[in-house]
Amino acid sequence: MTETLEKQAVGTVPWAIKGELILNCNCTVFCPCVVSLGKHAPTEGYCQAWSGVRIDSGHYGDTDLSGLNVGLLLEIPGLMARGNWKAAAFIDDRASDDAYDALVNIFSGAARGTTGLFGMLVSEFLGAERAPVSYENEGDKRRLMVGKKIQGEIVPVRGADPEREIVVTNTEYWMGPDITVATATKGRVRAFGRVWDFDGRSAEICQIDWKGPGR
Repeated sequence: MTETLEKQAVGTVPWAIKGELILNCNCTVFCPCVVSLGKHAPTEGYCQAWSGVRIDSGHYGDTDLSGLNVGLLLEIPGLMARGNWKAAAFIDDRASDDAYDALVNIFSGAARGTTGLFGMLVSEFLGAERAPVSYENEGDKRRLMVGKKIQGEIVPVRGADPEREIVVTNTEYWMGPDITVATATKGRVRAFGRVWDFDGRSAEICQIDWKGPGR
């Protein structure tokens, strides 16, 4: 890590990320957490999810994060707002050592700011590891590939006007205010002892504008 970052305590370094997030969970219909803000139980009573983040532009202090991707695994035993989450992160293997450390700090919640809630809600961080993380857009499809550990593809759900996607707007959801309703055409996880298949289950697309250490 650079000398500048070594002198700054984690949680005090200014950071920002803009890009896109996708998520696929085990809910059988669109995830109720988006509107209830975690106060309504997931449709199955618990949440298992994978997520991908494409960083279009970003930094952690002087470390550039632009162009990198991150994969996430999340497991929540009940109401999202009650915590006791388990989480893991897969960091783009193209990241420099400084960028890797920065992304671990951000996605573990240690960097505070938008993702600081992870530090409060995650009781067990399963770990972070370098991996080939590919985030692709093909038409309206979004695809996340983390080797054989996460293989996911989602598509937005269209409404009465087939040219328009269904979007839940002006929410207070932590990811961002506007969430596109989607569904998974493929949702396969084989990582950290988890064997999940969420084809046809709930998915989300969100444009993100995160920052820290303050909100």
